[in-house]
Formats: sequence, structure tokens, C-alpha cells
Amino acid sequence: MKKTAMRTPFNPEYVTPGLVVVTPEIKRAQIEFIQGRKGIYRAIVKTKGGLTVVDDLGIKNGWGRAEWQSGLDVFSSFKKGALQTIEFQAEGSTHWLTVFSRSGNKINIIDSDMLVNMTVGHINQDWSNSTLYSQAQYKAVGSKYWSCYAFRKNN
Repeated sequence: MKKTAMRTPFNPEYVTPGLVVVTPEIKRAQIEFIQGRKGIYRAIVKTKGGLTVVDDLGIKNGWGRAEWQSGLDVFSSFKKGALQTIEFQAEGSTHWLTVFSRSGNKINIIDSDMLVNMTVGHINQDWSNSTLYSQAQYKAVGSKYWSCYAFRKNN
């Protein structure tokens, strides 16, 4: 039996503004966990040696480094192929929620808050061989340049 992500939103009134997803693989992977809330992020990355490590920018150890402000900041902070998972902990919570996960070139989970602000440049830079890349998706939202949004209508 295949496990699926829980699709019940934490805030029933929350709606991701202007999100347009035509790619079936991304529709299946889409979740609603962040919902515009504040919190902290951590990344699970693969090192050059093949080890998997958790990177939270030293927040838990108090190293004084600047925090990631969004899941998309984490998404674009690592070299091609290194990022495996992004986790989010909302303010006031003790639980980490997976908001991005991949295996190989397949995106297993991605949060709507990340999708709505993602540009063609984010995808084409390091993720062009993944299920995020889709010319049909770009055409559906009117994306023509790297600075155009990939998952919401462009003016």
C-alpha cells in the first residue's frame, strides 16, 4: 500500500493565491503545510562523499548565521543534486513537517507556498532534469523569461 501525504490544511480558510499547476506529477506532489506562516527551515542534503546530513545553518547551536526566510531560499541555496529534503517548523510548534522531498529526478512532495513564488530561473538553474521542468506548465502561466513565475499567471 502506497503512503500518501495528508492533505488536510492546518488553516481551513487558507488558499494559496493564484497557484496554477498543470503538470500531473506536481499536482500529486503538492501539499499545503506552510500556509504563509512564519517558522524555521532545515535542509537534508547529500555531501560529496555521499553522506546525508541535516543543515539548519547552525540555528539550534546558536552559530549566529542568518536564517532562511522561506522554503524557496533553502531550495536555491545548494549545489545541483545536493538537496534531498526541506523541513519546516512553524512558530510555536515542536514538530518538523516535510515541505519538499525528492528521490532522483522525481519530486515526491512540494509545498504550495514554494510553488507560487518559484520562477523559471529557479527550475532551469539546477532542476531542469526534474519533474518541475515542463514547457506545458510554462506555457499555461505565460512564462517567457527566467524571471517569470512558473506556477502562477504572469502579467
